[in-house]
Amino acid sequence: MWLKNITLLNFKNYASAELSFSKTVNAFVGNNGTGKTNLLDAIHYLCLCKSYFNPIDSQQIKTNEDIFLVQGDFDRKEKNEKITCGLKRNQKKQFKRNKKGYDKLANHIGLFPLVMISPYDVNLIMDGSEERRKFIDNVISQTDSNYLDELIIYNKHLLNRNALLKQVAATRKLDVTLLQILDEQLIISGNRIFKKRKQFLLDFIPLFNTHYNYISNNAEQVSLIYQSQLNEHNFQDLLTQSIEKDRVLERTTTGIHKDELQFAIVDMPLKKFGSQGQQKSFLIALKLAQYSYLQKFKGFKPLLLLDDIFDKLDDLRVKKLMEMVSHHDFGQIFITDTGKQRVLSVFNEIKVEVTLFEVDNGVINHA
Repeated sequence: MWLKNITLLNFKNYASAELSFSKTVNAFVGNNGTGKTNLLDAIHYLCLCKSYFNPIDSQQIKTNEDIFLVQGDFDRKEKNEKITCGLKRNQKKQFKRNKKGYDKLANHIGLFPLVMISPYDVNLIMDGSEERRKFIDNVISQTDSNYLDELIIYNKHLLNRNALLKQVAATRKLDVTLLQILDEQLIISGNRIFKKRKQFLLDFIPLFNTHYNYISNNAEQVSLIYQSQLNEHNFQDLLTQSIEKDRVLERTTTGIHKDELQFAIVDMPLKKFGSQGQQKSFLIALKLAQYSYLQKFKGFKPLLLLDDIFDKLDDLRVKKLMEMVSHHDFGQIFITDTGKQRVLSVFNEIKVEVTLFEVDNGVINHA
């Protein structure tokens, strides 16, 4: 699978733009703040129906305009696929595949798999467990169309149970029968999600270890550990044992919404003990493992987007990373960087052709 071209209208800082891409490496170069990352985000929109950076769709519309449009032609399984995303202020987002709209956007997820590596990913290390759960859920959702539905169902049941707990606190009366029904619904959905997350990590962790060892040249030992209350306990027992605590706090304190993915380096928390370079290498390995996982389960190569990838990596790791993604089992790649000569130098050294685009405040020139 590869993206042949893209057209933008009033998207972020672009009034209009039309670009055609090569099947291999495409690089956007220019100063910070000129719109390089916005081009990657437009590609992300086409593949996953949303921005990588900002969940509010209306904020993607160019200032003083009323509509944005992003359109692209993909070659997927040797067939042309035209994807169109448009939004008018105060209206619902329109998403079409070959001019036909979707009943629900979830049906688009996974058709055009994509992996994005960005400085923004440091949130995976520095922020709370929710970010790491989102990472797991994002990868599984691109390979399992039922998983996203199951997450929505679980969150709905969780919301209902929490509403009941708030009502109990206000009225001092507990409807035991209703609680049992809500518990049963939560347990069925939660067990399904737990099973899928557990299997995912069994498949994913070996891929991660392989990529980290390659990037770091086996410099240090790192680990991913899936922590879930359901690893050691039955979900029904957890809910029964925590009911008094739940009533006091007016929320459900046990379940798969408390799962955690622990990042460690030499058996110590990466957040506290990893250097910037080690953290960056860890994140890149995490995302490359995501790529390998998607390719394995989709049967074709996703798009790989590398935003400002050379920052905080030493020359050796940059070279090894570019050798890996250019020569090994990777498909179409999009890169942003501030240094045109740096990009040319890196790819000249590893003898790989790169299609270069110079970006200057919403204006793009084929270099």
